[in-house]
Amino acid sequence: MTFGESEALLAPGWAGSPASAATSDTAYLRALLDAEAALTRAQASLGLAPAQAAAAVDAAADIAGFDLGSIAPRARDGGNPVIPLVADLTKAVGEEYGAYVHRGATSQDIMDSATMLVAARTLELVLEELDRTAGALARLAAEHRDTVMPGRTLTQHAVPTTFGLKAAGWRSLVLDARDRIAAVRGTLPAQLGGAAGTLAAFTAFGARDPQALVAAYAGELGLAEPGLPWHTLRTPVGDLAGALAFTAGALGKTAVDVLTLARTEIAEVAEGTGGGSSAMPHKANPVRATLVAAAARRAPLLAATLYGSMAAEGERPAGAWHAEWEPLRELLRLVGGAARDAAELAEGLRVDADAMRGHLGLTHGLIVSERLAAALTPVLGRVRAKELLTAAAKRAVAENRPLLELLSAEPELKDLDLVDLTDPAHYTGSAGALTDRALERR
Repeated sequence: MTFGESEALLAPGWAGSPASAATSDTAYLRALLDAEAALTRAQASLGLAPAQAAAAVDAAADIAGFDLGSIAPRARDGGNPVIPLVADLTKAVGEEYGAYVHRGATSQDIMDSATMLVAARTLELVLEELDRTAGALARLAAEHRDTVMPGRTLTQHAVPTTFGLKAAGWRSLVLDARDRIAAVRGTLPAQLGGAAGTLAAFTAFGARDPQALVAAYAGELGLAEPGLPWHTLRTPVGDLAGALAFTAGALGKTAVDVLTLARTEIAEVAEGTGGGSSAMPHKANPVRATLVAAAARRAPLLAATLYGSMAAEGERPAGAWHAEWEPLRELLRLVGGAARDAAELAEGLRVDADAMRGHLGLTHGLIVSERLAAALTPVLGRVRAKELLTAAAKRAVAENRPLLELLSAEPELKDLDLVDLTDPAHYTGSAGALTDRALERR
């Protein structure tokens, strides 16, 4: 393994994912070099550096020519990896044009810009996985629009619902996450401010309009142009933290529902390819859902560190900026891995409609007691309806008899269609229409 590449032995949630590669030390080094080369190109485009200098820096900024094993430990001396990287890049460019490397910039300009590049590249991968997940959930919702199942509130059966509506709800959260990620991706800014965010050095090197250089730099990187240098104005990082933590939680909702419904004693859904156990050959564990749920539990605390770093003193902070790097990368990895696992989970999910229908009878018909109360009140009056239903419910449980059987013996109810009233499939409200409405969203 190349020095600096993060090991993933304890991180199965993101190991081998596209996000893993996009956030590796190699990927970060590539982004740092891209940020340095873009700065020289931007200066050359405005006549602040020779075109030959930009070409020389571009040619030298080849990742193959840099040694992570050397840069990483040397970063300790200056507190960040940009300082040793600039030294190596300057040497690689050579004496004639070496002076144009990093000219006017501060380390945080390059580190922040590279971080935004890494984030942008990773978010593109996350968006692809979210689209996959949403597509799979849309198919499940449409297929099971009218598949009746118990609705569960506070762990108990409540009233009937449909699996189609549940899947449509999962999809709605995924689309909410997609929209937030896409919005953040479109606003990730370049960073260029110089030593204290005044752009003074660029003026000293001949820039008549330093803000034009900022715009050119952002254009070279494919990032948004910032309104101000944001060395201690950490809105971009806060926005990233929020969108990523939300996405982890949105995917986590599907995961925890699947974990509940996939329990042996419920078995209403199952992962397409469950994971094995080291000790119990019979098990097919819901591993994809487990990993997504784990990411959802970790993401908020990582985001909290990033929010905490927004209290950054002065024009460039000591510690607050540095505290962001690892949590932000870990958050990108977690969400990238969770998005991959969520897509695989949704695409392979198996639904047992018969089990769902069978479970509707676990409470002896009491799952439709709300409907019966509404139907009996006009016939018997509110007090008598409640009295009769309460007594019948107690008997149904105590005697292990269907509620329909007990109610059918009541003379007061002989004119009611009790078969219809006690059929859970006939009490799903607007579940079908709500599912259809949810699926209209793109």
